[in-house]
Amino acid sequence: EVQLVESGGGLVQPGGSLRLSCVASGFTFSLKDMRWVRQAPGQGLEWVSSISARGTGTVYADSVKGRFTVSRDNAKDTLYLQMNSLKTEDTAVYYCTTGPYPTFIPRGQGTQVTVSS
Repeated sequence: EVQLVESGGGLVQPGGSLRLSCVASGFTFSLKDMRWVRQAPGQGLEWVSSISARGTGTVYADSVKGRFTVSRDNAKDTLYLQMNSLKTEDTAVYYCTTGPYPTFIPRGQGTQVTVSS
């Protein structure tokens, strides 16, 4: 059974930073491209970033480019998202997923990120 467990969210002021983690199990993590998606209150799922199975290729949504960095540690079956220069519009529940657009299934339970002064 695929399991994805996100952590690292919280409340941060605008301009601050957070690092999200996602621990994967139930599949061969090192063979799977991975993605981060987010869902703001009252909105649908928004793709944020993708990383290739070996971590050699990364892609970002325009809204986070230059501020967020995705990475992975295949030895630890863990995906990361370093988020810097956070904005109020980054407030959302963040999910890691192996699933494709548009359903992004399977995904974890999510971690709440709130950017507010």
